[in-house]
Amino acid sequence: MSSTDAPTSIQTVAILVYDGVTLIDVAGPADVFAHANRVHKRYDVVFVSADGRPVTSSTGLRLHADATINIDGVHTVFVPGAYGLTDKPFDPAQVDAVRVLTAGATRIAALCTGSFLLAETGLLAGRKATTHWRQIPRFTRAHPDIVVEPDALYVRDGSITTAAGISSGIDVALALVRDDLGAECASAVAEAMVVFMPRPGRFSQFSAPSRQHIGQDHPLRRVVDAIAADPGADHSVPVMAGVASVSTRQLTRLFHDEIGTTPARYVELVRLENAQAMLQSGHTVEAAARRSGFGSADTLRRVFSTRLGLTPTAYRDQHAAAHRTQS
Repeated sequence: MSSTDAPTSIQTVAILVYDGVTLIDVAGPADVFAHANRVHKRYDVVFVSADGRPVTSSTGLRLHADATINIDGVHTVFVPGAYGLTDKPFDPAQVDAVRVLTAGATRIAALCTGSFLLAETGLLAGRKATTHWRQIPRFTRAHPDIVVEPDALYVRDGSITTAAGISSGIDVALALVRDDLGAECASAVAEAMVVFMPRPGRFSQFSAPSRQHIGQDHPLRRVVDAIAADPGADHSVPVMAGVASVSTRQLTRLFHDEIGTTPARYVELVRLENAQAMLQSGHTVEAAARRSGFGSADTLRRVFSTRLGLTPTAYRDQHAAAHRTQS
C-alpha cells in the first residue's frame, strides 16, 4: 500500500506514562508515529497518566499528560516499562490503570517490563510473550501461564505485542505503521529516523550487551571473547568448556544463568551478527557464510529465514538501498 492509497481514518495511540517510566519506551514509539504522520496523517498520539497529571520519567524529564486512563476511542495502547519496576510488588492502582486503559483497545503493545504490568491484568494468559532478556527468568517464574519466548525482539500474538524494550519499542511501532500504511511508509520512517530498517520480531535480543555485563574474571568471559574474536572457529560445547575450565554441564548452566540462552544458541547468534555485518559491507552470501562459521550458503539461508524472516540476499539489498537513500 502506498501513502496515496492509505486509509484516511485517524487512529488514537495512547501511551501510558507514570513516574519512573523509561523515557525511550515513550519517546521512541511516539517519534515513529510523528514521522509517519509526515508521510500520511493517520495517528493522534496522546500521553495518558492515571489521573491526567504530569509525571517524571526515568531521566528526570517531566512529561505532560494529555488525558486520563478513561479516555474514549483508543485504538492502540502502549504500556512502557520502568527501571526497577519488578524489584517490588506491583502497585494495584498501576495495574488497574493498565486494565482500564486497555479495555476496548484494538491493539496493545507492552514494552520491556511493561509486559509484567500487562501480565498482571491477565491479558497475556495463554499467549506468547516476551520481555527484556534480563527479566526472562523472573517473567517465566511469575507467569507460568504465559508461553515465554526469551530470544525474540518482540512477539505478536493476535492483537497484543510484547517487546524487549528500549530500541525494540521503535521496532514495534514501525511494525504497526507497516500494518497500517505499508512497507514503503515504514521504511521511509526508518530512514528518516536513521534507524535499522524495520526488524522482524524474530530478530534476537542478544548482541554485544550480552557480553558487556560479564566480568573479566568470570569463566564465561574467556569464552565469549573467543567467540567474538573468531566466530568461525570450533566453538563446540566441549571446546568452550575447556576454554572456561568447567564441565560441559556447568558451561550450559552458566550460559543459562548469565546470558539466558544455550551455548550453541549463543554461538549461532554471534555468527549471525558477523554474517549480517559482512553482508552490510557488500560481501557475497557464500563469503559471509564461510567466514562467519556457517560453512555453507544454504545453512546461512536457513538461519536467516528462521531468525530474520528474509534471505541473506534480501537483507544485503535492503541495506544497500537504505545506504543509497541516505547518501
